[in-house]
Amino acid sequence: MPESPEVQALAEALDERFTGREIRDVDVIEFRTTKTRTRPPTALVGERVTGATRHGKHLDLAVGASQHLVVSLGRHGWARVREVDGAALPEDAPPALVALTFDDGGVLEFTDAGGWVSIGLSVVDDPAEVPAVAKLGPDPADPDFSRADFDRAVVGRRKQVKAVLQEQESLAGIGNAYSDEILHTAKFSPVVHAAALTEAERDRLFEATTGVIADAIAARRGIPIDQLKAAKVAAMRVHGRAGEPCPVCGDTIRDFSFASTIAQYCPTDQTHGELLPLREGSTAE
Repeated sequence: MPESPEVQALAEALDERFTGREIRDVDVIEFRTTKTRTRPPTALVGERVTGATRHGKHLDLAVGASQHLVVSLGRHGWARVREVDGAALPEDAPPALVALTFDDGGVLEFTDAGGWVSIGLSVVDDPAEVPAVAKLGPDPADPDFSRADFDRAVVGRRKQVKAVLQEQESLAGIGNAYSDEILHTAKFSPVVHAAALTEAERDRLFEATTGVIADAIAARRGIPIDQLKAAKVAAMRVHGRAGEPCPVCGDTIRDFSFASTIAQYCPTDQTHGELLPLREGSTAE
């Protein structure tokens, strides 16, 4: 699932490539991607892009005087740019579900590699008209994000700290992968309740949260759009690394079941050697 560092890099790349360009055509191949049926993406034909930004994991293309194309990327959604003289797509490339053609011949395509359509496009006057954007909590990547913002999300929460980190209403932009990385950096068990953390432990978690996200954004900046997902995978220290040695202590990284997915942790660094449960039928290898 795209998370804030990759979506930030995507937004910056699209801002540089398409700001000032006129949308000449919009082809909606998969109608289920359109979430504002009375204002489909085709209504943007003839308008110019005025910028691209991010809200949590959501992409926002500002268009014309006051319109926004908000793209909720979902679990497997992404974007790609096809130039007039560009190379052919690989055979296993996911199909385009929506394509925007610009006045210089460039095409911005939105794709979804999942087994169901998780990507959604909304045309609105204010990004907050999209419910998922309206309910977003403060963003740890925001320069104004404070310890007070963090404490409001964490203090007193009788909820596993990994769940709090991924709760978009509490902290915007973090998902399964970066919550694993944050907790490994802070050396916390993912299943400890947020309410059990001391002030000193919250200090450590705050620093890990802001640091991991800021470092990841800096590392992704400037990477070509089609390489961002691979760069994310390559940069992970524990997420997706089950069976490999921990880069800090050398212990074997393990899988554990979390909500409807699988996450990873280091027993030595995070759980004092305790092995967390893995859903029946899953494997740690």
